[in-house]
Order: sequence, then C-alpha cells, then structure tokens
Amino acid sequence: MRKIVFSLLMLAGTVVYGQEAKLVTPWTEDMNPEAPLQEYPRPQLVRENWQNLNGQWDYTILPKGSIPEIGFAGSITVPFPVESYLSGVQKEVGPDMELWYEKEFELSSKPGKNRVILHFGAVDWESEVWVNGTSVGVHQGGFDGFSYDITDQIVSGKKQTIRVRVWDPSDGGPQPRGKQIQKPHGIWYTPVTGIWQTVWIEQVPQTYLASIYSNTDWENGVQVFYPEVEGATDGAEVEVSLSLDGVAAGSFKAQANKPAPVKLSTLQAWSPDNPVLYDVTVKLINGKKVLEEVDSYAAYRDVRMGKDADGFQRIFLNGNPLFQYGPLDQGWWPDGLYTAPTDEALLFDIVKTKEMGFNMIRKHVKVEPARWYYHADKEGMLVWQDMPSGDMGNRWEVRPGVYRHDMYKDRTKESEEIFKTEWKEIIREFKFFPSIVVWVPFNEAWGQFKTTEIVNLTRMEDDSRLINSASGGNFEMKSQDIVGDIMDLHNYPDPVMPDPSVFGANKIMVLGEFGGLGLPVENHTWQEKDNWGYQSFANKQELFARYSLLMEDLKKLIPMGLAAAVYTQTTDVEVEVNGMMTYDRQVYKFDFDALKKLHQELYR
Repeated sequence: MRKIVFSLLMLAGTVVYGQEAKLVTPWTEDMNPEAPLQEYPRPQLVRENWQNLNGQWDYTILPKGSIPEIGFAGSITVPFPVESYLSGVQKEVGPDMELWYEKEFELSSKPGKNRVILHFGAVDWESEVWVNGTSVGVHQGGFDGFSYDITDQIVSGKKQTIRVRVWDPSDGGPQPRGKQIQKPHGIWYTPVTGIWQTVWIEQVPQTYLASIYSNTDWENGVQVFYPEVEGATDGAEVEVSLSLDGVAAGSFKAQANKPAPVKLSTLQAWSPDNPVLYDVTVKLINGKKVLEEVDSYAAYRDVRMGKDADGFQRIFLNGNPLFQYGPLDQGWWPDGLYTAPTDEALLFDIVKTKEMGFNMIRKHVKVEPARWYYHADKEGMLVWQDMPSGDMGNRWEVRPGVYRHDMYKDRTKESEEIFKTEWKEIIREFKFFPSIVVWVPFNEAWGQFKTTEIVNLTRMEDDSRLINSASGGNFEMKSQDIVGDIMDLHNYPDPVMPDPSVFGANKIMVLGEFGGLGLPVENHTWQEKDNWGYQSFANKQELFARYSLLMEDLKKLIPMGLAAAVYTQTTDVEVEVNGMMTYDRQVYKFDFDALKKLHQELYR
C-alpha cells in the first residue's frame, strides 16, 4: 500500500501531522490546521456578529462511560473526523469507546444584552456539550445541525471552555450512518466519528430570527417567505425585501412567525441554464426600532409532476418538462472523509459535474454542509437528496402489497423514532435550498420500513418537492398505486427503465442508478490492488467507448417515458474505481468536452 507522510508546522503553535495519508487532494496542503474552513457556515441566514471555533481542540478517546479526569491525549483539528488524515489523529473510536473534545477560547466581543448561541454543523452521532462545566444538552443525529443558547453559562471577563463527548456505534447501532462501517470493504467505507462540520458562535438580540425559507407561488409570481422568530413579542414584525442586480424586486411586512408573500415586480426563473438568485434582506422590527437585519437569498423556481404531450409523467421545472441526468455523488474525501479540506474543494465537485454536462446530482445517503447546497444554488445544479441509511442488520420479513424487492426492516420503536426525528430535522434544515428538487427517504430497501408513513411525513414537512419513496425498488402499494411520485429502479451496467405498462401513466419513471464503469488509475487509488468496479476497463479509450454505448441506449429510453437517470458515480471512493474522476480529484477519466456533447443529446 502506498503511503504518504506530511508534517505541517504552524507558527501560532506547532501542529505535526505524522500520520500516513493514502491519498491527498489538490487542497490537502491548503488546509490551515489552526483555522480551517473559515467561511460563514450558514449562507441562507447571514449575520455579521459571529465567531468561528474551528481549529485546534484537545481530544482523548476513552472507554464508554469514562471521563477525562487526567487530561487529554493531544490535539485534533476540528472539524475533521477523528479517523481522517486531516484531523491530525487518524484513529478509530468504535462503539465501546467515546471521543472527548475540549477547547478554551475568548469571545470576540462582549455580549452585553445579546444572547450567545453555540452552533454545531454536524456531529456523528450522539453528543453531549458542556460550557464552563455545565451540560447544555444532548443531541443524537449525525447529519443535522443543532444549537444551544449558552448565554447563562458565559463567564464574564474570562476565557470560556467547551467540552464535548461523542459516542458513535457505527454499523453496530440503529442510527442513520450512510456508507460507513467498522470494517470497510467494497461499497462500504471508513467509519466517521465526531465533529465533522464547522463549530461557531453568534450573538443575537433577545428577539431574533432563528430561520427562514421560501417557496415559489409560480402561477401568481409570488415568493412566500416563512420566518421563525425566537422570543417574539407583541408588535414584532418581519420585513422581507428582494432585489435583483441591485434593483428592488418586491417587499412585504408580516407579523413575526407569519408567512410573508412577496409579489415580484421582476420575474426571473432559476434553472440550470440560468441560476439567477434574488438577494434578500430581512429586518426584524418592533415599532420603529429595527431589532436586527440579516441577509439571505431566494430562487423563483417551480418543480412538479406533469404529463407531456405523449402522456408520460415528467419532472416539470418552471412549467416545462426537463430530462434530469446526473451522477451518484457520495461526497467522500481521501484526506477528510466526510469533510472537504477547503470550501474550494467543496465547490469543485459541483463545478466539474456541470462541466461534464450533467444538470443534476443525486446526493447519495449523505447530507452535506449548508455551503455545498449554496454552491449548487449558485451554480445551477439540481439535487436529489437521499436520507442516510442505517439499521440494516436485524430480521427481514415479506409483506403483502409491495412491488419488486418485497423486503421490509423490522425496526424497534427506538430505531424508527431515531430515523423519523433526524429525517424531519434534515428536511426542515435544508428545504431552504432551491437546488433540492427531490427527497429520497429510502435506497434499495436498506433499513426501509413503513414506507407510506415516511412518505406522508416527508410530504407534511415539505409539499413543494417530489418524493422518490424507494430508489431501486421495494415500492409500497396504496389504492393500486405506488406511494410517492417516482417509480425508480437500478440496473448495472446497462440502462433500462421501469415498465411503462405498470403505473407508467401515474408515476415518473426513473433509472435511479446504472453504469458503474471502473478504471483504476495507477498512483491514484486507495489501495494498489483489488480495486473494484461493476465493469472494469484497461484505459480511458475503452472506458469512453463503453460509456458512449450506454448513452446511445439511454437516449432511446427517453421517448419511451424515461424522465431521469443517475450514473454511478462522480468520483472513485476508497476501493471503488467507478468514478468520472479519481478519489483524489487529480485525474479526469473522461474528456469533459466529449462528455458534455454526449449529454446534450439527452436534453433534446
């Protein structure tokens, strides 16, 4: 196995990376261990008064139930998972151990009468947080953000101390975990534990805007905003103002926690070809006093199911049917695992996907930081968002009234509640982003349960998007129809489509995964031998020739009713070598111009 060793020395304190990196990306050395990922982490609701806590924290790994009484083992670079090279630790934790963090810091400004909010982008999986010795809460969920109001725990005029305990059973527990397992192999990857997104603090007034999102009322030219105000008092109002290229485009003032419908004076629809975003300013007002002002953005875009001229159900974007084609995107990094080394790296995959001529990405059993979806919004990339899978181990049972796999997971009540709680939080947190057009709660029957209930839950949380209830099959029937909007099957390597005679008139027909053509590139693989793809090739010429045949076959299915397709996959991941790019993003296996030319034929 090829091994690369890096040492990074920082002037503001010494950080030595003596670990072994199997692969590095173009951004590995750009990551500053003292201050990584300094970009504002919540682009959908921007305040000026904030403080980034990424960087060097103390860490230790102890048996479950222990506490770090005798101190810590060393330093870890937050927010990189402890198993990753970029964490500076590169150690596994496992279900019998717990990972502890501690950081001492000073507030960048005195709070005065402001509230102090501590935010965690994501921590995998269960965490408890203490501030200056006081527990402020326990959170379960590896993919959703969470916050604590720590105003009462702040010590005046002194340094503050944050301590975090993390436990993650990986594939030994019932929680959503995606592709990570304790013993990685094949399509299953290195375990991920701990803080893996930005930790930050912001100061807010006593009454403040906690969140906001918007939906498009397409027929009426209206963008409807839904603000959530914490500590709202009688008379508190929210004023939402939109502009486009610096020119006012509409405004509306509503009571706090009430919808604010903004009639747009200038209509420009967001699409992959024209990813126009309105600048949004939100003011929280009480009488004549402006309590606070925040920045946001919005897109005027509509997605729905509709029949085309031939009677097939299609995905309509802004009133027109659009064939959607994109790669399966795992979102893994050889140096940071779940966490991209820099924001430029996070943007890179989306930009390259667009350059290849794709108009969609299926984000596969992983949820990204908010900035990834912000980049998708800015670049004009449609997103199908999976729920991370989990709890795939107990007994299965056959139940009547299903189509295809006929398998359901017999989950415990605790397991079901863990899934539903996190799925609801993910939808609530990410339904802001207009790039997301499809929710995918289940993949290939992995841990699938009570499909109708989960689809109804998804629809209740967000009825503005389409729902692909079971990517790869295992559909549940209700009133002689499958639940959800999409009939999706997987097939490797060749493209096929659902039978139009079975529900074809009622559902959008999709090829949710296909392809998987493999090409290992020497010196750019996770391991030197025994790499894997659904079908392997010796060189780029053979690979492109086979891919071209796939495109010819795929193109024939579109007039037969196929509405979307997903190719596996964006990059290699660990031992999988079926990416359009290598895992380290150093080698492109295809000529992007040639790919784009092939893909343009699909959209005609």
